[in-house]
Amino acid sequence: ALKLRAGDKHCLVARSKCYLKLGDTENSLKDAEASLQNDKTFSKGLYQKAETLYTMGDFEFALVFYHRGYRLRPELQKFRLGIEKSQEAIVNCIGSPSSVKLENKEDLCFVSRQAESKKANQNLSVKLTKDQKWARKQEPVRNPKTERQLLGELYADKAYLEKLLKDKDLMESSTKQGIKVADLVLSGISYLDTRSEFWQQQKPIYARVRERKLRQQRWIRGKKQKAAEAGRYVVKSMEDIDRLLTGDSPEESCKKAERVLKTLQGWSDDDIPNKKELIGNLHSCIGNAQLEMGQMEAALQSHKVDLELARQNDLPDAVSRALDNIGRVYARIGKFQQAIDTWEEKIPMAKSSLEKTWLFHEIGQCYLELNKAEAAQNYGQKSLQSADEEGDAEWQLHATVLVAQAQVKLKDYRSAIVNFEKALEKAKLIHNEAAQKAIIIALGDVSKSFFEELNRREETRVYSLKDCDLSGEHTKADALEKCRARAESERSAENQEGDERKEGAGSYEGERGDDEEGGEERENEEKESEGEEQRGAGKKQ
Repeated sequence: ALKLRAGDKHCLVARSKCYLKLGDTENSLKDAEASLQNDKTFSKGLYQKAETLYTMGDFEFALVFYHRGYRLRPELQKFRLGIEKSQEAIVNCIGSPSSVKLENKEDLCFVSRQAESKKANQNLSVKLTKDQKWARKQEPVRNPKTERQLLGELYADKAYLEKLLKDKDLMESSTKQGIKVADLVLSGISYLDTRSEFWQQQKPIYARVRERKLRQQRWIRGKKQKAAEAGRYVVKSMEDIDRLLTGDSPEESCKKAERVLKTLQGWSDDDIPNKKELIGNLHSCIGNAQLEMGQMEAALQSHKVDLELARQNDLPDAVSRALDNIGRVYARIGKFQQAIDTWEEKIPMAKSSLEKTWLFHEIGQCYLELNKAEAAQNYGQKSLQSADEEGDAEWQLHATVLVAQAQVKLKDYRSAIVNFEKALEKAKLIHNEAAQKAIIIALGDVSKSFFEELNRREETRVYSLKDCDLSGEHTKADALEKCRARAESERSAENQEGDERKEGAGSYEGERGDDEEGGEERENEEKESEGEEQRGAGKKQ
């Protein structure tokens, strides 16, 4: 292109860029200056010359041409970036600008220092003598640690070239073109030294250390940001899992929990600090979903995995949760003794009165299912005490019903009626109609059993009167007196029981009223018959 259109400024800039890519800064600078020969305001030429000067290490002159281009084309971002990087390089080399005072005594010719030194050296011999070459080999080298930091990956190349210099036979040999190997090796080392000096000026070691610290800080910030994003993902997923489970979608909840668990297991502990705790929580969610789906064995296994992880990582809250869930599964499948053992292990871990209320109630229910009424009554009273401490009316209702049920099993019908009536009052207080109906039915059954027990006692009393020994005239009066006293004591005990029954089962007075009226009529009839018998006996006399 330059042969067809000699001096074309665009072609010169393009070739200058190629020279700069190849590391030939001299020819790159020549083409850049040639592009500005006829047009000093050519922005591409100004930028290319500034870039070349910057690469050569002439940061001050590069800054001048960056400023020239910025004044001509302020809308171009590349000039502003060039100004910033040149100023930073200058500060890295000589310190803050406030510590340097420049004096303008003569006109400044904006010529590269390396170009001037090149022109000055053209009058001298370019080739080094053999003594100069070997003298150069003897020059002290930089600190290897510093050079390693400056050269980076090129440090291994320089070390290899320096190792070749020790092979004198190789250094004395020549290539097919007649160039000595020593010259090639030395030129390579010289180029690497030049690069090292340039990078030292552009970015000294202290600047690299600072940059490394900044990168580390950015990495830490990125890590924290990633952990925050992961935390938000986990929280959102757990909310979705709970929502699906409470919304009668256990299958979807289980699938969601399994997907989140698989994702969580692929992350490192650094990404999620409480990873193990979250894994256990997900196993718990999966177990609850499986329980709702009727998969009892799978649910039990999931909760046991949760318990094992909690114990391995010393997580007391997770241990308590796992024991709670395992007890639920055992109770659901009818293994009441295993449920009792599991829940009794959890009792010391209960933190609130409400939690103890539920725990004692469930243990009492299991004992009731095992026909251990005394233990059921004991845990029911404990549950009622904890519910009273918490002031929870609903759990007071449940605990009272449990105590009454245990007393029915123990055939303590009088106490059972009293507790059922208390439970009925609690059910009315919290407007639980279903509980009211169930308690009324239970009261009817208990009252019926209580009346049957009283009738059995009445029959026992009658039989005991018949068994009184009235034989023998000398003992007849004494025997009658003993039987009368015994009957009176039993009658007074029955009357006392009847009064208490009326007070304790007041809700059933209407039902028993008819029976009492019938009893009065029978008594009147008996009295009338006794009167007729007495009148008949008088007539006979």
